[in-house]
Amino acid sequence: MLSSFDPRINRLELPDAPSIPTDKVALDQFPTYEVFHQRKENAAYAYVGPVHAPEADVAFLFAKEQFSRRFPCTGMWVAPTSAIQVTPYGNDQESVYNLLPLLPVESATADATGQQAYDIFHLKKRGKAHAHVGQVSASSPEAALQAAKAAFGDQRPVVNVWVIRSADLLRSDDEDRDMWTTTPDKKYREAISYKVQDRIDRFKQEG
Repeated sequence: MLSSFDPRINRLELPDAPSIPTDKVALDQFPTYEVFHQRKENAAYAYVGPVHAPEADVAFLFAKEQFSRRFPCTGMWVAPTSAIQVTPYGNDQESVYNLLPLLPVESATADATGQQAYDIFHLKKRGKAHAHVGQVSASSPEAALQAAKAAFGDQRPVVNVWVIRSADLLRSDDEDRDMWTTTPDKKYREAISYKVQDRIDRFKQEG
């Protein structure tokens, strides 16, 4: 039920595997990265769009310039498009979790070896943006989807689900990645944060 969010990866018809082979056919352009934006503290991270970049750190810089120059932003996540696994789309009246085949649920007492964290994003309505709903621990994206169904499946409606391995998300709150060092309250390039009007008023008084 899961496939890559990147259609170019799907066209490669790669065999089922836990990761994409390193010797895959080279793509014809910079890979794409998907950007998630937090507008205010404690708000859910929501999808805002893609960027093209040669590597993750550069994608993060491009994302900052593209999606936080004009609007309040307190946090940003970036993930390779190929790392996002997606479900089919449901409709606005039901949960796509109901369309998933029944798979064995991992035992809560199972050995933690091989378990990884996965972040889950829900689309509540077509035309809106996917938003982060939480994190689960599982041994594969498919198992993570089942865990997400158990943890978040009671939410209605859920039109589509994105599953991203947490290790593939580059986060603004990681150590040594503070992209708003110019403003203490982390409102990047918001004019009000620089007290521009105060400077204008002072200039007028001095003139």
